[in-house]
Amino acid sequence: MTTTDPVAGRGSSVPARWRITGWILLATTIALVAVIVTVRSSLLADGERRANAELEQEAEEFSAFLAEGVDPTTAQPFASPDRVLEVYLARQHPDDDEALIGLAGTDVLEADRRGSGSTRAPYDIAADAGLLAEVSDPDDRYGSVDTPAGPMRWGRVDIGAAPVRGSLVIAIFTEQRREATDDVVRLMTLVSLGGLALALIIGWIAAGRILAPVRALHRVAADIGERDLTARVPVHGRDDIAAVANTFNAMLDRLEEAYGLQRRFVDDAAHELRTPITVIRGHLELLGDDPADRQHTLRLVDDELGRMSRIVSDLLVLARAERPDFVKARPTEVTDLMLDIEAKSQALAERTWLLGDIAEGTATIDGQRVTQAVLQLAANAAQHTADGDEIRMGSRFDGTGADRRLLIWVSDSGPGVQPEEAEVIFERFHHGSAARHGPRAGAGLGLAIVRTIADAHGGRAWVRSTPGEGATFGLDLPAPDRFERNAG
Repeated sequence: MTTTDPVAGRGSSVPARWRITGWILLATTIALVAVIVTVRSSLLADGERRANAELEQEAEEFSAFLAEGVDPTTAQPFASPDRVLEVYLARQHPDDDEALIGLAGTDVLEADRRGSGSTRAPYDIAADAGLLAEVSDPDDRYGSVDTPAGPMRWGRVDIGAAPVRGSLVIAIFTEQRREATDDVVRLMTLVSLGGLALALIIGWIAAGRILAPVRALHRVAADIGERDLTARVPVHGRDDIAAVANTFNAMLDRLEEAYGLQRRFVDDAAHELRTPITVIRGHLELLGDDPADRQHTLRLVDDELGRMSRIVSDLLVLARAERPDFVKARPTEVTDLMLDIEAKSQALAERTWLLGDIAEGTATIDGQRVTQAVLQLAANAAQHTADGDEIRMGSRFDGTGADRRLLIWVSDSGPGVQPEEAEVIFERFHHGSAARHGPRAGAGLGLAIVRTIADAHGGRAWVRSTPGEGATFGLDLPAPDRFERNAG
């Protein structure tokens, strides 16, 4: 029975590049629409304000003319309101969207439009009795009314007193201004459409560049196989996408390291365990009924099983050496450490164990790992010597301050190491010539463990030997004198 993850079916099937581009277009469209609406509202409001200002300006000019109160042709005060309107309107030349009308009783006077671009007003107010009645209403002096020529804003200035009274009506038609505003809006709309097309192109390109590392990550993830973890995502820049690529590459590094460690462990185990398994199987297949023969076979099988156990343990140590917590360094008193190592060495074999120079002081090392390495060197020395032979060990500090180092060594009187073997003796599964011909040949992992422990401390393992005169194996570990360094 198969189950379907409900979360797996959620989400959009639209490619991320299109989604990013779509969001960019949506944001750009909203911004452009907001700008167009704002500009249109602003232009319309500005047109209304200018119309009101022109009404006020014309009314102020007429009021200033009235203040003079003198007929320019007679140099006498005006005789009647209709004469005031006649003289004033004769001097005016309204704009294309403006009309000036004088009302004196039943007479309707219009300003001469010869100086204007148009010889006729946008709308013949004098011919519209209803409109004349509305603008003549004594209760209203300003207003706005719709006409066949579009919206009209008007104002009226009254002169004289009843029954002899006149009025100047100032009318401004705003339709042309609205049309000009609409032209601007249409132009902005066309420019905005071009901007949206440009935003589409730029968004598509930008989304492609932003998602390029993600596509590279997808290709690398698809190319990674069980036996090939070497592919990496190319990293460009230092942004968030680059951080994701770096994190993915770091994960691949860890996977490759873990896979390599696992593969080496399996290869090493298969390499070393093949022989004891073959030996055990061969003897068990030939096992007879003779009690003595059976006892001998069981002892041999037990010995091979013990050797297999040691091989697996050594391989596990080498595998754990790849982990960052393999060495846990802490301040360690070297004198006490060497005394403990010498005491534990006594149980390895019937040898004459001698402890020579002992370093006095503290070093920041992993005492347990160092003990493991030195005891391995001691066991190696015991393997190549006979009962009663001398094995010497010692330690000392070399250098001062930040350059101080801790040297620990084990010397034996065995057959020594050939010069050509000194270069590779610390490699895995390497058996020296003496070990290959000895009765206690091991798996060739002991010295590899020693070197691994030294490397984990940031130091090195070394050997000095003269063939036939014994060998000295040792550790060279960094042990900076913190007190001396801080004092300096």
